[in-house]
Amino acid sequence: MITKDRSRTKVVFNCIAAAVGGLLFGFDTAVISGTIEFISGQYSLNTNMEGWFVSSGLAGCILGVIVVGLISNKLGRKPILLLSGFLFLLSAVGCAWASNIEQLILFRLAGGLGVGIASVICPLYITEFSPSKIRGRMVAFYQLAITIGILLAYFSNSYLLSLSNEIISGSDFYVWFFKQEVWRSMFVVMSIPSLIFMLLMAFTSESPRWLISKNKGDKALKILRATNPSETATVMYNEIQEASAKRGSATRSIFHKSLRIPLLTGALLCIFQQFSGINAIIYYGPKIFSQAGLSDTNALNTQVIIGLVNVLFTFVAITQSDKLGRKKLLVYGLCGMILSLITVGFCFYFNYTENFLLISMLVFFIACFALSAGPITWILISEIFPDDVRTKAVSFCTFILWGAVWVVGQFFPWLLQNIGSAGVFWVFAGFSTLSLIFCLKVLKETMGKSLEEIETIYAVGH
Repeated sequence: MITKDRSRTKVVFNCIAAAVGGLLFGFDTAVISGTIEFISGQYSLNTNMEGWFVSSGLAGCILGVIVVGLISNKLGRKPILLLSGFLFLLSAVGCAWASNIEQLILFRLAGGLGVGIASVICPLYITEFSPSKIRGRMVAFYQLAITIGILLAYFSNSYLLSLSNEIISGSDFYVWFFKQEVWRSMFVVMSIPSLIFMLLMAFTSESPRWLISKNKGDKALKILRATNPSETATVMYNEIQEASAKRGSATRSIFHKSLRIPLLTGALLCIFQQFSGINAIIYYGPKIFSQAGLSDTNALNTQVIIGLVNVLFTFVAITQSDKLGRKKLLVYGLCGMILSLITVGFCFYFNYTENFLLISMLVFFIACFALSAGPITWILISEIFPDDVRTKAVSFCTFILWGAVWVVGQFFPWLLQNIGSAGVFWVFAGFSTLSLIFCLKVLKETMGKSLEEIETIYAVGH
């Protein structure tokens, strides 16, 4: 007989193993901030080419999201997550040994594929495995892993840059890899968590909901009983089967009229998350801090502080998402984000940048984002869709998200040149204000409800 503590341990292991994919996602996203200045200088990249280098990984993300929507329902969650781990590994090693900008873009594209796949399947897998009482916390672990990955990239970049400044002599390879072209060592570090992720995923179970959708009920029930007390497992199994029977055997299009509200909700959450400017700060943070008068080393060290705040407040979100609820956290966080973005804009507008206020407001923005839009977006888009369309619907929303990331990454340098830093941050504040209005008027609370209950809320409640 499976005890409650033992079953909870198995659920948590499966969820945390999948969440490590978020760590790779975060590392891949943030490592670029430490490499872009060196690569731009080495290959004499202009502003447009710099934007394309940054967005090459994002193009891979978008492609990965499209591909995973087509193959995940056929192959299962676990094999796809293992594939994403391999792509991360390929990107890390390939970028480290690339001999020209074209190869760098190609391997960044491969890493982007891994990120795109992980960004869909990791939260989806966790959602399908987690009991309703802890589902918010478990999916928030995915966002926590993203923030830890970002922090590790900042630490790694900062340490390797510091090391490169201290190197005086050594073998030709050592001097080349860790001093002359230190960005190569920044990329190769990602191979370590990639291998750890693949090892952990080898010991996880397939999603029971996916197994049921493939008429493998016996295997699904076995996994449910291994990860839940026996009575709970039986209830969950019957609920999933009943909901599946009500929907019928035909799979709906994600654009079916019954799915318009959840699809619009998910898509707008993803757009608003990225148009808040979060990835602009992640990608171009050192450049922003350099404008604030910091040296290259101090700019990277400030990014480490931002990474620490990101992790800390994501922990807060984990503890509160199943207590305060998704909607309240999102509203509170958005209010803080709007305030900080407006203030940062004024700092740049009045050229009041070489001071504590600018940096503290950016840190405050990160704290509010980590408390709200960061984790809550992933939780909600993984919850609000029925089983029969969840993979494709989450893929669509994530496609929208990465499309928004691409737009920000591509046009942020151009916007900085043409409307200035103040204008850019006020634009971000405007989108965050629209997000707040949307949350207050449209968003429904999902805390503590089963996926089947949430399906009813979003099908009927609007």
